[in-house]
Amino acid sequence: MKTYKTLDLFAGIGGIRAGFELTGRFTTMLGAENDTLACQTYEHLFGDNPYNDVTSEEFKLKVAATPYDVLLAGFPCQAFSIAGRKEGFKDKTRGTLFFDIADILDRTRPRAFLLENVEGLVRHRKGETFRVVLETLAIELDYQVIGVERSLLPGDLLYEPRAFLRNSRNFGVPQNRPRVYIMGFDRRRYCGRLDCLPLRALPRERQEPPIYQNLNELLERHSAPEYYISQGYMKTLKEHRARHMAKGNGFGYIVVNAPDIEHPVSNAILATGGSGRERNLVYDPQPDLAGTTVKGKQTPLNGEGIRVMTPLEWARLQGFAGYAFIKGGRDNFSFPANVSRGQQYKQLGNSVTIPAIEAMAQAMVACLDSLEECMGAG
Repeated sequence: MKTYKTLDLFAGIGGIRAGFELTGRFTTMLGAENDTLACQTYEHLFGDNPYNDVTSEEFKLKVAATPYDVLLAGFPCQAFSIAGRKEGFKDKTRGTLFFDIADILDRTRPRAFLLENVEGLVRHRKGETFRVVLETLAIELDYQVIGVERSLLPGDLLYEPRAFLRNSRNFGVPQNRPRVYIMGFDRRRYCGRLDCLPLRALPRERQEPPIYQNLNELLERHSAPEYYISQGYMKTLKEHRARHMAKGNGFGYIVVNAPDIEHPVSNAILATGGSGRERNLVYDPQPDLAGTTVKGKQTPLNGEGIRVMTPLEWARLQGFAGYAFIKGGRDNFSFPANVSRGQQYKQLGNSVTIPAIEAMAQAMVACLDSLEECMGAG
């Protein structure tokens, strides 16, 4: 079977790459990431360092000299200029990282692309940012974007923004993490053959059995004492939540696997680490730890068995540990020794959910195979 070559932009620690390579049908040719610590983890996992600047002309020339078929990118959400609808994308999006993606697509015209972004992209500036993204891809760059139709009026597109949202919890892991996925295929290459596309909407769920039935299955039971919250901090969290509840707000800490929850699922893990972990506290009682003193905590440990999640648990929620790097029955996922615990949280929170990406890759390869077969038949 044909293997397709990929470009891995905004690579982070390689979650998108891992999802595509799990299919056995994609090979990574070149990556780009400017966070040096993320690059160290990426190199630790894959054997090559993606340190490159997506915005530089030097990198874009390197891409132009690299044969590849599919552009992959998880790019930040940024505001665009909306001064005039007659402007081209090079005016509207200049200075944003989406501009550099569009510029590379324009220069190199790969067969297909997959872009990933946060849920808020579809609402950003009341949908205007998302509209510019789709207009750039579908009209100016002339790609067939899954979920987008051209109307009878020139320059107008028909689409439902929420059709681009998919949640990690439907792809085998117990994490409530909605994300935007945008997949497209080159109209100019496949001119007149796009009716061969077997995909009209993005995959909605994992076809194989879940990796974990619920959050409790992936927890490291009886974790180290340093993960448990101190009595004083627990008191502060409770008071903070009580103040917000009194105002009718839903803010505050959450114990995501409280005993009364039948099928526990985590909230989305966040790159910010710190406060994001308070929305994902877990119940993991160890009676012997209650009231003990741990270095770095101002008061003894709480007696309710409440702790933060561990980096390994976050890695399982994203499909890194316990899934994507298992070879020969052994899990080979790890971080480099010099990557701190705080950086581990940050890198995992910044990453993608690998099983969800794998499902997108499986759908894409089915489309590419059908389109290439049609090209051959023509």
